[in-house]
Amino acid sequence: MSALGVLSFTQQGWEQVLAKVKRAVVYLDAACAESLHWGCGSMRLLEAVGGPACQLREFEPDAVGGGVKQPKAVFVLSCLLKGRTVETIRDIICRSHFQYCVVVTAVSHAVHLTANHVPAAAAAELEGQHPVFEQLEEKLCEWMGNMNYTAEVLHVPLLLAPAAPYLALTPAFASLFPLLPQDVHLLNSARPDKRRLGSLGEVDASTLTPNLLLQIRCLVSGLSSLCEHLGVREECFAVGSLSRVIAADLANYAPAKNRRKNATGRASVVFVDRTLDLTGAVGHHGDNLVEKIISVLPQLPGHTNDVMVNMVELTALQHGEENQNVIAPGCLAQTNDTAAKALWEALLNTKHKEAVMEVRRHLVEAASRENLPIKMSMGRVTPGQLTSYIQLFKNNLKALRNHCGLLQLGLATVQTLKHPQTAKWDNFLAFERLLLQSIGESSISTVLSQLLPMIKPSTQRTNDDYNPEELLILLIYIYSVTGEFVVDKDLGDTEEKVKKALAQVFCEESELSPLLQKITGECLTRFLNINANDTENRFKVKATSRRGFKHLHWHHSESLEPDEC
Repeated sequence: MSALGVLSFTQQGWEQVLAKVKRAVVYLDAACAESLHWGCGSMRLLEAVGGPACQLREFEPDAVGGGVKQPKAVFVLSCLLKGRTVETIRDIICRSHFQYCVVVTAVSHAVHLTANHVPAAAAAELEGQHPVFEQLEEKLCEWMGNMNYTAEVLHVPLLLAPAAPYLALTPAFASLFPLLPQDVHLLNSARPDKRRLGSLGEVDASTLTPNLLLQIRCLVSGLSSLCEHLGVREECFAVGSLSRVIAADLANYAPAKNRRKNATGRASVVFVDRTLDLTGAVGHHGDNLVEKIISVLPQLPGHTNDVMVNMVELTALQHGEENQNVIAPGCLAQTNDTAAKALWEALLNTKHKEAVMEVRRHLVEAASRENLPIKMSMGRVTPGQLTSYIQLFKNNLKALRNHCGLLQLGLATVQTLKHPQTAKWDNFLAFERLLLQSIGESSISTVLSQLLPMIKPSTQRTNDDYNPEELLILLIYIYSVTGEFVVDKDLGDTEEKVKKALAQVFCEESELSPLLQKITGECLTRFLNINANDTENRFKVKATSRRGFKHLHWHHSESLEPDEC
């Protein structure tokens, strides 16, 4: 499959959007913003919009509407035009002065027919027609207050965020995760006793929940559009239960059947469930600089695969907290800088040591081209050495503009090498190797016993100790590499000790990471749902606020089974 073809697929989609945005207020959801970010950059969209009164805005219920001098709106969305999405569009339009609205969806009309429960036979008869989109166009005019105003609804397959020539991400499906064995009983709860599933191996499209099936169909719609752009007839392979469902759905997708008849090329598509590589996701065996950058630097808000790079070092501002928020953060995506793109691809494809040397080489060459007074040094590359090269560009506005993308990647490298989490990387690797050796020689209860002394509250931890999120990462690693094991009394007792130690650490934390706040928040919701009608006897929940975080303290009686938690 051509890397150029994948990139042109995304850029061609955005060209269709850019043709519609002139002098418009543009609302984007997070997934489309990320596709734009990696595909052609926000500056390209701003240039296409033009007009000082027109802006880019996040698509959300509380988004600011358009004023009297902003008569045109374009909504660029990655999801189905249904339910809460349509309600949000309506609310924004009703508090605006729009006379021309364009709604772009990354989901095809065929999937919208499925979402509106149109039978397959009836949908086939509607080929080439778009009644769902046409009905929404009428609603848009109604909400704008005049049926003579202009409204358009169209499908543009904004599926991918091309991070590199041979690496494309699907941000709209970042939360799509394979089913686990524990999910079988949830699927069975909606099925008659005689048709209950025995295992994940029996799962097919007919057994999934409607929402999950629609999400899969949206993914299939985008993949079919990609294959159409590439002119290929795909042959699908699957590893894992959910991947098998997706592959089968793509094979049976009606628009794809018609497309394959005329395709001249061939392509193999392999779907793999992410649960089959959880160890790789949480392990620290990788010797790649990009992996470390993404792991330690703060996430770019609204993005799933980019980070914030502190750019204060390249400004004349002081380093006080008051000024640090003035400068917009840098990032890894460099769509308009050829040298930076070349460096980014090198970082992705080389080991840590070679990648750091590559950063130095690019900085030295850039400084030489700008005739900056660089002092060459050989040997091991250090963060201080890279910083000294970057500082040469600080007061040279022309040089900053010419090499902004390269400097962002350079600063990302420096900040990662200096980050305390990077120093802990080797500690993780050493402990994981010890765990692997222990798992091969001992039972899992023995391995958990080795982890237990490392679970320490914040008052007893040093910088070298593991925090709660890191402990969860180690637990995932342990259970992922262990595979199937026999549950006995020793294991049960050890697991209970680990659970109690983790619960104590969670409750004593002054502030948890966003991930752990999400985990504890979902636990609280489940607890409240379980005990909605019997709170007094079965469960007591007390939430206290400290530094903006809700701490959960619970006491459960014997009638509450552990697996309900």
